[in-house]
Amino acid sequence: MANIHDTAIIDPAAKISDSASIGPYCVIGPDVEIGSGTTLLNHVTIQSLSRLGSNNVIYPFAVIGADPQDKKFEGEPTQCIIGNDNEIREHVTIHRGTGNGGGITSMGNGNLIMVGCHIAHDCVIGDDTVIANQVMLAGHVVIEDRAGIGGGAGIHHYVTIGQSAFVGGLARVSRDVPPFTIVEGHPAEVRAMNVVGLSRLGFPSDHMDAMKDAFRRLFRDNGSTADCLVSLRQEFPDIPAIMAVCNAMEQSAQGTHGRARESLRRDDKWVGSGCSGEGGR
Repeated sequence: MANIHDTAIIDPAAKISDSASIGPYCVIGPDVEIGSGTTLLNHVTIQSLSRLGSNNVIYPFAVIGADPQDKKFEGEPTQCIIGNDNEIREHVTIHRGTGNGGGITSMGNGNLIMVGCHIAHDCVIGDDTVIANQVMLAGHVVIEDRAGIGGGAGIHHYVTIGQSAFVGGLARVSRDVPPFTIVEGHPAEVRAMNVVGLSRLGFPSDHMDAMKDAFRRLFRDNGSTADCLVSLRQEFPDIPAIMAVCNAMEQSAQGTHGRARESLRRDDKWVGSGCSGEGGR
């Protein structure tokens, strides 16, 4: 039997692994699944149609799977799916998806989500990310693998944070962040390549030098970005990190306001701003 505290309130339609642990005053709604080894400490709320994998730890007053803060939402069945080995700290809120936006908010494996973060509807979080205290993710944001976001940053809806990128604290991010870069400021701008992240991934020194050269040409020289991307593809076809940067920047340029995922927007039911700061989008 699962270790369930007497004060926990659990809907009969919830499915809880025998090796899960549910602490005092937790509330678990209908059609929730909680996997093996996952621990809910105390005062955790998991609302309907949410699925948590194995070996997650959820800290007090976190709310997972709440209704999206989106005026287009009309109660349609949507999901919040959390993978394995995640640490979700106090007062984190993660909302379900919307029918207008794909229907699923998802998180992969091995993520650390610090105190007070808000992850809005239809966001997609990859693996091994670190999202610091009080970060605000608007709807439809994608955070790719191993990205880091500093405390208090605000991420505009439909933005993509590329793999192994880093967003500085209190940054206002309204455009896509290319992989392996560091952005800071208000509004956020690319400041450097994330050489620490590259070194942790074991990139050889010649790849690191090529990435620094690519950064200078893309973000410091005054030439045409499109021409620079063409030349980088020709010069460094065997360096995956540079190819990833080129792909991401080309996709962002084809989107709206520097956001590649804006092409996914469907405004047919949009009626105004959401009260959460997500713009109701």
